Amino acid sequence: MNSEGRIQNSERNAERNAGRSRRALRSLCLTFCLLNSAFCILNSSAQQLVDRVVARVGGNAITLTELQAARGFGIVSGQSDDQALQQLIDRQLLLIEVGRFPPEEPTEAALTAEVQREREAAGARAAELMITTGTDESRLRDLARDTLRIDGYIDQRFGTAQQVTQDEAAAYYEAHPEAFRRNGALIPLEEALPRAKELANAERRRSQLDRWLADLRGRTDIAIPMP
Repeated sequence: MNSEGRIQNSERNAERNAGRSRRALRSLCLTFCLLNSAFCILNSSAQQLVDRVVARVGGNAITLTELQAARGFGIVSGQSDDQALQQLIDRQLLLIEVGRFPPEEPTEAALTAEVQREREAAGARAAELMITTGTDESRLRDLARDTLRIDGYIDQRFGTAQQVTQDEAAAYYEAHPEAFRRNGALIPLEEALPRAKELANAERRRSQLDRWLADLRGRTDIAIPMP
C-alpha cells in the first residue's frame, strides 16, 4: 500500500513538474514572439523613415535612400541635400523623356566603366553605402545604365558636333580669360582658338539643356513633401 502511494505521489509530482515545464515553455515562446513582433515593428518603422519620399516627379517617387545613393555614388553632385535633390529631379525628368524616345542601349564596356566610376566616386565608403542604401550590384548597373542612356538621349536631341563660329569662340575667349592662361600669362587667341571653340560649344549646349529642363519642369507635376 505504501509502495503504491509512493508511486502515485511520484507520478503526480512528475505531472506537476511537466505541467510547470510546459507553462514555462509557453511563456518563453510568447515572450519571444512578442519581442520578435516588436523588433519587426521597430525595424519596419525605421525602414519607412529611411525610405520616406522626398519628391514626386510626374507620379514617380524619389526616396531618401535613392537621394543618399545618388550623392554617394556621384550620380548627382550637389553640395547639399537640397541641391542634390534638384539635380535628381532633373534626372527623373530626363529619364521620363528617355522612356518616350529611347536612345541606343549602352555597350557592356561603357556600363562596366560607368559602374567603376560610381565606385570610385564612393571611395572607401562604397561597401557601407551599398548596405545602408540597399544598393546591390544589379542596382549599381541600373544606375549606370540610366546615366548612359540619359547621355545618349542628350546627344541624340542636341547633337554631338554643334560647332560655334570663330567669332563666338573669340567672344568666349575674351569673356573667360582665366580659362586660357599658362604660367599666369594669357595664351594668344590664335593658339587658344581650338580650346575656346570646345568650351564655347559646351557652354551653349548646357544653356540649351537648362532651358529645355526648365520647360520640362513647367510641364510636369513636381511635389516636394515637407520633411
